[in-house]
Amino acid sequence: MQGIGNFIQKSMRYVTLLVVFMLSGCSLLFPDSGPVNEQPIAIVAPPAVAPIPRKQVAPPELPAVAIVLTSRQPAYADVASELTEHFKDFEIYDLSDRSEPPVSVLRRINDSNSRAVVAVGLRAAQSSVAMAEMPVIFAQVFNYQDHDLLSSTSRGIAALPPLDAQLSAWKNIDPTIKRIGAILGEGHEDLIADAKVAAQRYDMEIEVRISHSDQETLYFFRRMIRDIDGFWLFPDNRILSGRVLQQMLHEANRQHVPVVVPNESMLAMGADISMSTVASDIAKTIVKVVRQIQAGNLEQVPPISELSEILIKTNDAIQVADR
Repeated sequence: MQGIGNFIQKSMRYVTLLVVFMLSGCSLLFPDSGPVNEQPIAIVAPPAVAPIPRKQVAPPELPAVAIVLTSRQPAYADVASELTEHFKDFEIYDLSDRSEPPVSVLRRINDSNSRAVVAVGLRAAQSSVAMAEMPVIFAQVFNYQDHDLLSSTSRGIAALPPLDAQLSAWKNIDPTIKRIGAILGEGHEDLIADAKVAAQRYDMEIEVRISHSDQETLYFFRRMIRDIDGFWLFPDNRILSGRVLQQMLHEANRQHVPVVVPNESMLAMGADISMSTVASDIAKTIVKVVRQIQAGNLEQVPPISELSEILIKTNDAIQVADR
C-alpha cells in the first residue's frame, strides 16, 4: 500500500510540473503585456491623375432635304432662309411658281438624293404628304387635322408659340387681365384644353366658342366682347375673313378690349399685341426632327413638335422669350 501511495505522489508531481510547463508555454505564445506602442505607418495617397478629356464627337452632317414652299410670302420664306443656315445640301421648290405643277415638283424630289421633305404652308404640306416617297415634316399649318397630314411617315411643327408663354407675356403686359375670349373652328379640342390649363396657371379665365363660319364668328364676338378683358385671336382661316376680322378689331377698339393676334402684320389693322412664332426656332425644331429621321427614330418623334420661343410686338417694343 505504501508503494501505491508513493506512486500516486510521484504522479501528482509530474502532473503539477506538466501544468506549470503548459502555462509557461501559453505565456510565451500569447504574452499578456498590455497595449503595444506600434510605430505609425505612413499612408501615401497616390498622385492625382487628371481625367482624360473625352473627345467631342461632332454630329453627322445633315442629309440632303427638299424644302417645299406654298409661296414666297414672308411667313414661309423666312423659315426656308433659316433652314439654309443648317443644311449644306438642299433644294427649294416654290409651288406658287406656275411653270411647274406640284406633281412634277414632287416627281423631281422623289428622283433626287433628298432624304426628307420640309413642307412649309398648307398647300406644300398637302402635296408633299400625298406624293413624297420619303418622310415629310410640315410647318406653318394650323388646321392640319382637316387634311389628314399626320401619317406613319409625316410629322408636324406647332403653328403657334407656346400657349403658356403667350399668357405669361400677356399677364406681364397687363397684370389686370382676367377674362379672355377666343373663337375657334372644330377639331381643336386639345388646344382648347391646353389653353384653359395655362389660363388657370395665371389666374385667368378663358371663354371659348366653336364657330362654323365667319358670320358666326362675328356673332359670337359681339356677344362676348362686353364680358371679357381681352380677345385671343387664333389663325383659323376657316372661320375668319378679312372683312369680319376688320369689323372685330374695330369693335374691340371701340369697347377698349385689347386683341392679341398671331401675326405682327395685324398690328396695322388695329390689333394691340402680336405673339408670333420665330423662324429660327421653327428651323431648329425641324433640324431636330431630321436628325431623328437620320437615326432611324421617326417613330419616336411626336406627331406635333412644340416650339420654344415667342416673338412679342406691341407698338415699337419687341421682345423674344423662351418657354
